[in-house]
Amino acid sequence: MRTELPTVTFGRTDMQITRVGFGAWAIGGGDWAFAWGPQDDQDSIAAIHHAVESGVNWIDTAAVYGLGHSEEVVGRALRDLPEGERPYVFTKGGRVWSDDDRRLAPRSVCTPESLRTEVEASLRRLGVDRIDLYQLHWPSADGTPVEVYWQTFLDLKAEGKVRAVGLSNHDVAQLEVAESLGHVDSLQPPFSAIRQEARDELLPWCDAHGTAVIVYSPMGSGLLTGAFTAERVAGLPADDWRRSAPAFTTELDANLRVAAALARVAERHDVPTAAAAAAWTLGFPGVTGAIVGARTPAQIDGWLPAASLTLTAEDYAEVEAARG
Repeated sequence: MRTELPTVTFGRTDMQITRVGFGAWAIGGGDWAFAWGPQDDQDSIAAIHHAVESGVNWIDTAAVYGLGHSEEVVGRALRDLPEGERPYVFTKGGRVWSDDDRRLAPRSVCTPESLRTEVEASLRRLGVDRIDLYQLHWPSADGTPVEVYWQTFLDLKAEGKVRAVGLSNHDVAQLEVAESLGHVDSLQPPFSAIRQEARDELLPWCDAHGTAVIVYSPMGSGLLTGAFTAERVAGLPADDWRRSAPAFTTELDANLRVAAALARVAERHDVPTAAAAAAWTLGFPGVTGAIVGARTPAQIDGWLPAASLTLTAEDYAEVEAARG
């Protein structure tokens, strides 16, 4: 039996989403440039089903996660669910990879022709007739102007290929250009207690323009779950991108101090630390929802309480003090 969770309006769209969504980066599997190490597809599908049964009503993935594999796994999970119980599916395009060298970093290609090819490929992998939210993953690195790729997104929406359109990892200046052509339904920026760049400009802009915000990495890619230590970082799989990331190396000690503060906050609310980390992001005006990753059903239970948790001023002050 499916559990009900509180929902909020997704920007100006007619969608109502839960405040936490299932993030599908890690389930893309190993052997690519930004992998989290090898994953078990059956565990991933079980995790998606558990999230849906627990009331989570949206999944965020991307074509590039696992070089198509994450979308395929999400598609398999959707097929097992009755149509009326399927979650909204959000995905991203604009990252092109080489099939000849999986470990080569994908490129940001945003030409209209490339984006249209990507949309069709995502529709096939996901097994859906329409994508609920299609987002540009990163600004172009091929010289395609914002005006050109955003018009392509607006056209895809008008054609019914996608229900809503958004941007990911874009700044205010780029949002302004896009908004002048047609409404930006959503923005997906990184945001967490250890990465707060979106706080001062992006969140207020989106709040003022009716643009939904779904933040990614609210748990700092695992750092803020309470489960990380220097020893665990050293034991990550060789193809896990986190092994060499500054947040997990040169910045690790400072980040673990913030994690410890969130653990104290979590104890006061009688929830797992992961839930406190995700809930921290949801207390900011402009934040609509948080994308929270999981590879097993048990991990979902760790962050699910964030869906209905409100932190106090005291909680925020404690986390801020830990940042120094």
